[in-house]
Amino acid sequence: MGKTSKDKRDIYYRRAKEEGWRARSAFKLLQIDNECHILDGVNKAVDLCAAPGSWSQVLSRRLNENYKKALETGNATPPKIVAIDLQAMAPLEGVIQIQGDITNINTANQIISHFDNEQADLVVCDGAPDVTGLHDMDIYIQSQLLLAALNITTHILRKGGTFVAKIFRAKDVTLLYAQLKIFFPYVYCTKPRSSRNSSIEAFVVCKDYSPPEGYKPHMLNPLLTHKPCDFDELTGINRVIVPFVVCGDLSQPDSDTCYPLDYEGKEYTYHEPVQTPIAPPYQEALSLLENRNTDFRRPDVSVVVDNFNSMTISDFKKQAKQTQKTINESKTESQGSRGNDSNEDVLELDKLMSTELSDKSTNKDGDKI
Repeated sequence: MGKTSKDKRDIYYRRAKEEGWRARSAFKLLQIDNECHILDGVNKAVDLCAAPGSWSQVLSRRLNENYKKALETGNATPPKIVAIDLQAMAPLEGVIQIQGDITNINTANQIISHFDNEQADLVVCDGAPDVTGLHDMDIYIQSQLLLAALNITTHILRKGGTFVAKIFRAKDVTLLYAQLKIFFPYVYCTKPRSSRNSSIEAFVVCKDYSPPEGYKPHMLNPLLTHKPCDFDELTGINRVIVPFVVCGDLSQPDSDTCYPLDYEGKEYTYHEPVQTPIAPPYQEALSLLENRNTDFRRPDVSVVVDNFNSMTISDFKKQAKQTQKTINESKTESQGSRGNDSNEDVLELDKLMSTELSDKSTNKDGDKI
């Protein structure tokens, strides 16, 4: 890595090394807390997708600071922090680490067991997929990761707790907001200053966890576990919420799927467009097809192109137009030659008619009448 690389020029990258943070993302959680005060009164916290552990570091330092302040005023309970990730993570003082899957019910049970069968006050998730560069794919995977984090949060978060997670802002982000608002009356989106402007990432801060009455947490997530699910097992409010949160609203056809013409038993009938294009982009191509010599769909096309591999599309069009122009000019010249012959015949006829008229206008003595 060169001395002038992007990371070396990043002020938060340098500050993270100077202050002992494992990653620059630590400043994101610190700035979120300064804005939304998510760490106030927190004693039990869970860090999902924790590796390499910068957010766990922030939780450990801040909660221990709050604990020391609480001891000065009276009795206080030592904080507990649980970090979960599929990857192994170097040990952190005061942080319980679990190497597990957040889509597994056993992971949720392990977290609660570390809290002495009590639930957490705060759940944070800074997880993100390994981006592929295909933005639609990355956004979809990130949204599924966020819903997986929300799914396990419903098992481990107490009522009134707070949930913070990374989100990719995209065209369908309102659907995620709607899903989060089922469980949290307060949903706020923030982008810390330490988050690069070139990134579409942001963070949702969800406060006052309030699940609907009668809702029972369920690890139903067929998109991630690929296991067959029987939605008939769900009853009441669970039957409505769980499929919506896991899969989105699937009551309408998928725009990315091809369906048969006779869809849902209805016979397909062709309908003309409501409004045909005024100036379609293929109008130039249609003009080339008007003449047989430039109809490239026919095997006897007369346009011959040399060095086709080295010719651009614009050059090809110019050559085709020039050929068409030459053909039109030859037709015009042939029509013009025929027109000249007819003009000479008309002049001869006019001359004869004028002579005959002059003879009739003169009497036998030679005088004009």
